[in-house]
Amino acid sequence: MRQLIIFLGTMLCTTAFGKSIEKKECQTQKISQPIQIDGILNEPVWTNAQWNQEFEMYIPYDNKKASQPTQFAILYDQDFVYVAIKALDSEPALISKRLTRRDDLDGDYLGVQFDSYNDKQTSYCFNVSAAGTKSDAFISNDGDSQDNSWNPIWWVETTVTNEGWVAEMKIPFSQFRFVNSYEQTWGIQIERYIQRSEETSLWQAKQRNDPGWVHHFGKMNGLVDIQPKKTFDLYPYAVANYSSYPQEEGNPYADGSDWKGNMGLDGKVGLTNNLTLDFTINPDFGQVEADPSSVNLSGFELFFEEKRPFFIEGNNIINFPLMFGDGDLAWDNLFYSRRIGRNPHNYPELDSAEYAKVPDATKILGAAKITGRSKNGLSIGIMESVTAKESAEITYNQDQTREETVEPATNYSVVSIQKDFGGGNTLLSGMVTSTNRLIDEEQLDYLHTNAYTAGLDFTKYWKDKTYFFTAKGAFSYVQGSTQALINTQESPTHLFQRPDAKHVKMDSTRTSLPGYGGNVNFGKSGGGRLSYIAAIYFKSPGLELNDVGFVRHSDDIISILWAGYRINEPFSIFKRMGININHWSSFDFGGTYLGMGGNTNLNVTFKNNYRSSFGVNVNTDELSTSQLRGGPAYRMPGNTNLWGFVGSDYRKKLSIALFGNYSQGFENYYQSSSYELEITYKPWYNIEFGLAPSISQDFNEQQYVTESSYNGDPRYILASIDQRVVSASLRVNVNLTPDISIQYWGQPFFATGAYNEYKMVTDSKNDSYHDRFHIYPEETIHLNNETQEYEIDESGDGSPDYGFSKPDFNTKVFLSNLVARWEYRPGSVLFLVWSQNRYNETNDPDMQFATNVTNMFNFQPQNTFLIKLSYRIGI
Repeated sequence: MRQLIIFLGTMLCTTAFGKSIEKKECQTQKISQPIQIDGILNEPVWTNAQWNQEFEMYIPYDNKKASQPTQFAILYDQDFVYVAIKALDSEPALISKRLTRRDDLDGDYLGVQFDSYNDKQTSYCFNVSAAGTKSDAFISNDGDSQDNSWNPIWWVETTVTNEGWVAEMKIPFSQFRFVNSYEQTWGIQIERYIQRSEETSLWQAKQRNDPGWVHHFGKMNGLVDIQPKKTFDLYPYAVANYSSYPQEEGNPYADGSDWKGNMGLDGKVGLTNNLTLDFTINPDFGQVEADPSSVNLSGFELFFEEKRPFFIEGNNIINFPLMFGDGDLAWDNLFYSRRIGRNPHNYPELDSAEYAKVPDATKILGAAKITGRSKNGLSIGIMESVTAKESAEITYNQDQTREETVEPATNYSVVSIQKDFGGGNTLLSGMVTSTNRLIDEEQLDYLHTNAYTAGLDFTKYWKDKTYFFTAKGAFSYVQGSTQALINTQESPTHLFQRPDAKHVKMDSTRTSLPGYGGNVNFGKSGGGRLSYIAAIYFKSPGLELNDVGFVRHSDDIISILWAGYRINEPFSIFKRMGININHWSSFDFGGTYLGMGGNTNLNVTFKNNYRSSFGVNVNTDELSTSQLRGGPAYRMPGNTNLWGFVGSDYRKKLSIALFGNYSQGFENYYQSSSYELEITYKPWYNIEFGLAPSISQDFNEQQYVTESSYNGDPRYILASIDQRVVSASLRVNVNLTPDISIQYWGQPFFATGAYNEYKMVTDSKNDSYHDRFHIYPEETIHLNNETQEYEIDESGDGSPDYGFSKPDFNTKVFLSNLVARWEYRPGSVLFLVWSQNRYNETNDPDMQFATNVTNMFNFQPQNTFLIKLSYRIGI
C-alpha cells in the first residue's frame, strides 16, 4: 500500500498538455444520378465537387506537412455515399501495389472513416490498397475497441496514373447507423499510408500521444434529406464433404471413409435503424483453420482464439474482460464463445468388444445476435444459442447397438449493455450470461444444470481522456447436483480440497456456488510521453465462469503498478522507442502472501525500419496453491526470464525475425530456452510465403506427476522432466484477384517428455528447497515393462505399495489446411477446402528428429475435402 501511494502521488504530479488542434470541416453534395465505380473519376460531378486537401503526418512525425499531397471529395444520393481520393505521388513507379486477401492490407492504402452518429465514440472504416484489396472495420469506445470481422457490402475500384493513384468508393447507407434527421453532420477522417516511407498522414490532424481516436475527427456537413436504411441480407449455404481416415478392423464406425452433406442459412436483418439481427441456422464452419498443436502439462485449460465468423463479428460489444492488458489474466472473461459448439463433455466407457461413434463437436442448432447503438450512446448486444443433445452410438455383441448421451441440450444467453455519458467521458456497461442444460441422464450429472454470471463496469475519463478511473465487478452463481459441485470445488480453477487452505472449505453437500471478482484501476493513457496504471485485480475462491466464460484460476488478489514512456518521433538512429516497467504482488483471499515479481522491457524501431525489443522478468519465490493439484501450497523457487526479438524491414521482399527466450530458476530447479525464426518472402505482388520454425527445451525438477496414497496418507509425486518441442508453421498466400485467394497453412509438431528422478513431497513449505521433497531411491521404484507402470515399494517389504503409469510421451502431429476462396459477387462465397491431420503418440521419449519426421508420414492421415457455397440475397 505504501508503494501504491508513493506511485500515485508521483504520477499525479506529472501532467502533459498537448497543443490544441483546430477541427476541420468539409462539405458534401447531393447528386441526382448514380456514379459508375471504375476508379477513373471522369464524371462531371467529380469535377464540380468540393475537393479537400492539406493532409498532415501522423507517422513518423506529428503534424508535419505530408510528404505527398492527398485530395478527397464526397458525394451522395438517396442510397449511397460516394468517396473519391486522389493519392498524388511524385514517384508513382514506387507505389507499393501488393494484392492480398480482404482485411489483410499490404502496400500503399487509402481509407475513410465515418462517425455517422457524430457521437465521437464509433466509426465505420473503409480502406483499400493500391492493388484494390478491401479492408473494413467497426470502431467503438473512441478507438479502444475495433471489430475487424465486420464485412459490410460496398464497392471500390482503384487505378494507378502518372500522377499517383485513385480510389473510388460506393458505400450503401444501409451499412451505416445514423439518426433520422433532415440535416446531419457526421464525423470524418481520411487516412493515407505510403509504405516505402512508412508514412501515415491524416486529413484531420492528431498526435499519437493524444488518447482516443474518434473524438478527434473532423466534420462533414451537407447531408440533407437522407433516410436510414435497414439491412436485409440472407445467406443460404450448402456444403458437402468427404473424409478418409485409417480403417480399424472390426470397428463398424471406422470403415475408412465418410460422406456428409449439409445445408443452412445465415442472415443479417435490420430490425430498426439502430438494431441489427444476425442469425445462423444449422451453421457450418468447415473452412475455419484448426487450432495449432501444443503440449499442456500445467493442469489448467488452454485458451484458444475464436475463428468462427459468426462469433467473431460484434465481439467488441458482447465482451466483458475482467482484466486489462495481455497475457493469461487478460483471458478472464464472462463470455468465451468457444464454449458454444465445443467437443462433448462425456465419453462413454467401453468394454473391449465395444465400439463407439462419438461426435467431434456439439451441433449448434441455431444462434442469433441483436446488436446496435442508439443516437444517445446506448449500445446493446444480445446473443442466444441452442446446441443439440448429442449421443454416442455404441455397437456391442457385433450387431447390437445402444445410445449414450455425451452432451445435454444446452441454451446459452448473453446480454451486454453500455451507455455513454458526457461525450464518452463516462461509460457504464454491464453483462449478464446464463447457461442452462437439460440433464436427464445420470452419466452427465457432473455438469452444472444452470450457470449465471453478471458484471458491471464504470469508467470515467477527464482532461480530454488523458486520465481514467475504472471500477469493474463480476458475479457468478452455478447450480447442479452434489457431484457437479464436488467436481467444481475440486477443479484446478478452485481446489477447495487443499488441506492447508483455512479460508475455503470443501463441502460435499453443496448444490450451488457463488463467487465474485473484478478490478479497480487508475491511470494516465496519453497527453504526453508518459503513461501509467495502478490496479488491484481480485477473484474470489468461488468465482466460476467456465460454462460460457473463461477463468483459469480463482482465489487471487493481485496489485499491479505499470508505467510506460514513449518517444514516437524519430531521433538519432531511432524512428520510435518505448520502455515499460511494472511490478506485481499476489495474495489469496485468506491473506496469505503468494509472491511478487516485476519486469522491464524496451522496444525500438530504427530509421531503417529494423525492429528490436528485449525484456527482463524477475519473480521471487512463489507459494503455489495449484502445484500439487489439490494438495497443500508448495513453495516454488523464483526465476529470472530474459527475452529478445530482432526483425528486419517487413516491407522488403524478404524479411526475417528472430525471437529468443531463456529462463533460469533459482536453486537451478528449472531451465528453459526457446527460439523461433520467422521468414517471410514475397517474390511477386500477389504471393507470400511464410515459414516459422521453432525449438524449445525445458528442464524442470518440480514437474507434477500424480497423487497416490500410502497407509491412508497422501503422496504427492513430482519428477524431473526433460521436455523438447520442435515445430514449424508454413503459410502460403496466393491472391489471383482481390476476390479470389488460395491459402495454405501447415504445422509439423514434435514433442517429447522424459521423466526421471521421481520424488515425493515431504514438507511443501520448508524454507530449504531440498527439504521440501524426498527423492525415491532406485531400490524403491521399479518400472513394470509389461504394464508400463512404475511400482513404488515405500515399506521395503518387496511388494509395491502404490504406483502410477509411465508419464513419458512422444507426440507427433501434422496439421494442414488448404482453402481456396472466391467471392463471386459481394457477400456470396465459394470455398474449396482440403484439411489433413496426422497424429501419433507413444511413451518413448527419444527425440530423434529425422526418425520422428519419417515415422509421422508412415501412418495414414485423416483427410477432409469440403466444398461450401453461399449466396447472398439482399436489398
